[in-house]
Amino acid sequence: MEEQMIEDTTGRRSFITGVGAAVAAGAVGAGIAEAQTAPPGRFMASRHADDDWLDKVPGKHRILVDAVTPRGAGEAVLYANNLYATNKNAYALDDKDLAIVIVMRHFATPFAYNDAFWAKYGKPVGGMIEFKDPKTQQSPTTNLYNSPEYGLALPNLGNTIDAVTKRGAHIVICDLATHFISQQLAGTSGNADAIYKELAASALIPGSRFVSAGVVAVTRAQERGYSLIYAG
Repeated sequence: MEEQMIEDTTGRRSFITGVGAAVAAGAVGAGIAEAQTAPPGRFMASRHADDDWLDKVPGKHRILVDAVTPRGAGEAVLYANNLYATNKNAYALDDKDLAIVIVMRHFATPFAYNDAFWAKYGKPVGGMIEFKDPKTQQSPTTNLYNSPEYGLALPNLGNTIDAVTKRGAHIVICDLATHFISQQLAGTSGNADAIYKELAASALIPGSRFVSAGVVAVTRAQERGYSLIYAG
């Protein structure tokens, strides 16, 4: 009887030891599997001093509105106004709580230029980007997105660039597109550089800024925490 009890005790110890080893092995295996499937660390893009201005735009929320076409330029102004109005009404946020950057690139670029530009170059530029004054059906002679008088006839619905910039929106201008526009205006005259210098010196909306290319600003802004709204 005593020998049987010794054998039973030894058997139980062996069983418990075996179970413990199996559990330990399972835990090690699970740890290895978890290590093998763990996601890599979050990607962090390289930063460049030329883009540091994006971090200097004050606000609790960062939004970039990307405008590419004449219609998109107007809608970008509308969207900026909507952002200010809705965040105030629904969240009790002030205008200063929103960091809004509007990128005017490609065929939206001319709408970052002032009335003097449109008075001088409106006809060729309007033809190039296929944009007409809905009242005259002719190329504009002023920046129509700075006029509140067109209402539903234009996609900005009467909201103006001046109004949203006074509330804090920043207008960013594609330098690459400005060079292209200068070349188109120069034609075969060979004075594209002179036209570009003229635009850079006197044609820009107050408070706006050049970026090397609009597409670069759109990507860099997202790397720095800006949410993207594509205006078209």
